[in-house]
Amino acid sequence: MPHSRPLTHRQAVLTMIVVTLMWSIAGVVSRHLDAARTFEVTFWRSAVNAVALAGLLVAWRGAGPLWRQIRDGGWLLWASSACWCVMFTAFMVALTLTTVANLLIIMSLAPLFTALIARLALGHRLPWRTWGAIAVAAGGIAWMYGPQMAGGDERHLWGSLIGLTVPLAGATMWTLLQHSSQAGAAAPRDMTPAVLLGSLGSAVLTLPGAWPFQATVHDLALLGLLGVVQLAVPCVLAVAAGKVLKAPEAALLGLLEIVFGVAWTWLGTDESPTPAVLGGGGLVLLALAGNEALALWGGRGGREPSAEGGTLPA
Repeated sequence: MPHSRPLTHRQAVLTMIVVTLMWSIAGVVSRHLDAARTFEVTFWRSAVNAVALAGLLVAWRGAGPLWRQIRDGGWLLWASSACWCVMFTAFMVALTLTTVANLLIIMSLAPLFTALIARLALGHRLPWRTWGAIAVAAGGIAWMYGPQMAGGDERHLWGSLIGLTVPLAGATMWTLLQHSSQAGAAAPRDMTPAVLLGSLGSAVLTLPGAWPFQATVHDLALLGLLGVVQLAVPCVLAVAAGKVLKAPEAALLGLLEIVFGVAWTWLGTDESPTPAVLGGGGLVLLALAGNEALALWGGRGGREPSAEGGTLPA
């Protein structure tokens, strides 16, 4: 595997900004599809991502080392792959049912879900700032989805519920990694092979529902763009930046995906966030940003489980 010079801190920050910009295009691109729907959208995006990521990893590491990492990854690699499969599949399905802003704000809850699951499963103590962030975020979510629960659009409600599995799967994956590390197992810190396997799993899982294919050439071009530019390339870049940045730094920068994603959709489509989404989503972002900023200023960023789930793409 070829070695490259590590990024400087400034380069890592700029890289993460570029990564979030690339992650954020999924919503606006998906709104310009002609004929592809739900499972076919998910299938093509996951399949193209798997092919592109496999090519990048083979070019970067060589086929032999990549195969050995997959072969020797053990249960943790496959459990993480299952989590990625859920994230890839649920994200695109939810995106066809609800608004981009709804889904991105739901996904941003991954750090708080990670903290709660680690508290329940591993006994991690949560600082008061995290409990406060959870309370404020819960209020924001109630503000956002109260109208839906009170008789709003049932389609949006289902999209929100399906989207909720994305941060839950991400939080589960990080908790498994932490449990394995505590137990002294050989847990791979670089989880890009799990991303590759998760993409393959998502493509296989959605193929029956995607058949017969209806995507136009235009659709295939856009979905190929998502598979390569929105997933495969930023995934590799995020791995490089993540080796330099503290977890709260990466989580704070990861919140830019929401800002960019909502802005792209607002400018590139006729989809506008409702006042409830803007108000409740603002509370959620405030809670997350405050929690991670306090962690960074407190100098405990690299060891807190709550931060890691915030930089996962889907």
